[in-house]
Amino acid sequence: MTILVSGGAGFIGSHLCERLLQEGHRVICVDNLLTGSERNIEHLVGREGFQFVCHDVIEPRNWEVEGIFHLASPASPPGYLRYPLETLLVNSVGSRNLLELARRHRACFLLASTSEIYGDPLQHPQTEEYWGNVNPIGVRSCYDEGKRFGEAITMAYVRQYGLDARITRIFNTYGPHSDPYDGRIVPNFVTQALEGRPITVFGDGQQTRSLCYVSDLVEGILKAMFSERMAGEVFNLGNPDEHTVLEFARLVKEVCHSDSEIVFCPLPTEDDPQRRRPDIGKARRKLGWEPKVGLREGLEATVAWFRARLATAEAGHEISG
Repeated sequence: MTILVSGGAGFIGSHLCERLLQEGHRVICVDNLLTGSERNIEHLVGREGFQFVCHDVIEPRNWEVEGIFHLASPASPPGYLRYPLETLLVNSVGSRNLLELARRHRACFLLASTSEIYGDPLQHPQTEEYWGNVNPIGVRSCYDEGKRFGEAITMAYVRQYGLDARITRIFNTYGPHSDPYDGRIVPNFVTQALEGRPITVFGDGQQTRSLCYVSDLVEGILKAMFSERMAGEVFNLGNPDEHTVLEFARLVKEVCHSDSEIVFCPLPTEDDPQRRRPDIGKARRKLGWEPKVGLREGLEATVAWFRARLATAEAGHEISG
């Protein structure tokens, strides 16, 4: 198949592009590099079947495709707070353009949505039937409501045009290719620990997260796209193994063999969810999917990648200086 991956130079998108190539597909990686990086796909450039196009999907463009994975959007709080309008547009206008492209070519379509559509949830763990607790005018609404609109327009295309589309709600994900300075929990803690800086825990550290290793997530995305009779389905994809932020900080410090001090700071933004854990019962039943990579195993692989990345960056700085 010829498959388009929007946001393909991003953290998750780059892993998805690589996996699709391994499966024998032709991949058109589309990214405007607002928060993505060519570094994430440099090992794919030149491989047979891979094409990178620097393009913003809020501008319509035609490609002959049989499948579309729509991952384009800033996804970390620093990213979407820095680019709120771009975030709203890529999840609304960009989604419509790609849905039209899928309709034109009768292509299957997957929207990469987010656990953020649940907001600061009042239900725990969160099932796909939960409607969420979102502040529609808060600082995070550009992302939360942008993704909620993306889901709504995707379902409208399913109902009105019979489009073969599905939605995945992605929970906290970590692993290689994530931006060391994008503000999310694992990149923050790992870079601070490796650089010997204080590990900053926001609030009292008792808020919870559930972290899924990126290879597990990509497997779930592929199953959601290519399993039969999944049009109109919505799936939570994440790891239900829940820990406090403080527990994550201590484990990262241990895996990094770091002497960094753990310090507590005020919460950086309003509407930060206090608990986050997916109910993945539906994905287990309908897709036969669940995470396999353990937290320590995933963190060790992630720390090794960050260690190499930071060493390369430091060497490059020394050379340029």
